[in-house]
Amino acid sequence: MTDPVRLLIVDDHPVVRDGLRGMFTGDPGFEVVGEAADGAEALALAARHRPDVVLMDLRMPGMDGVTAIGRLARSDSTAKVLVLTTYDTDADVLPAIEAGATGYLLKDAPRDELVRAVRAAARGESVLSPAVAGRLMGRLRAPAEEPLSQRELEVLTLVARGSTNREAAAQLFISEATVKTHLLHLYAKLGVNDRAAAVAVAYDRGLLTPGGR
Repeated sequence: MTDPVRLLIVDDHPVVRDGLRGMFTGDPGFEVVGEAADGAEALALAARHRPDVVLMDLRMPGMDGVTAIGRLARSDSTAKVLVLTTYDTDADVLPAIEAGATGYLLKDAPRDELVRAVRAAARGESVLSPAVAGRLMGRLRAPAEEPLSQRELEVLTLVARGSTNREAAAQLFISEATVKTHLLHLYAKLGVNDRAAAVAVAYDRGLLTPGGR
């Protein structure tokens, strides 16, 4: 008979932890070795109890799940992290996978699917909910981001500082029509439709930094 999977449950909602504990303690194939309400507590319990799998929520007060996943990956822990969350946006999925999560499930997953996923994670297998798998495949199939030209970056920097097209043209010694052309080109490259969105995406990608570029 194989040893039970040692499981650490991490979620800031007591009701969720109670439900998960009840689900897994009723199965002889699992042993719940601890529960944590945030990432910092999860790290401490993981070091103490050496679980096989950490069932990790993402959005928690204090240390969030992604930070905890990254620190676990850099520690001597052998635990596999299976994310269990409500959120499936790129902003949640990609950082968690990049930080070292073995799998990613949503909280509406059926009980049997969750049990199979924890067992698979314990074996080191990747488990992704269909919605998350679709997002990752779409990301992989997306064309590579086309870099902005030096002039486009200069125009965008001035726009981010509040310059109008006319003011940007004057500072760069080009025509206002040329500024508009550069803007249209950089909108297409960034996948946006207006100035505000272009600036927001540029900051998010690190193309612009507060106080400079």
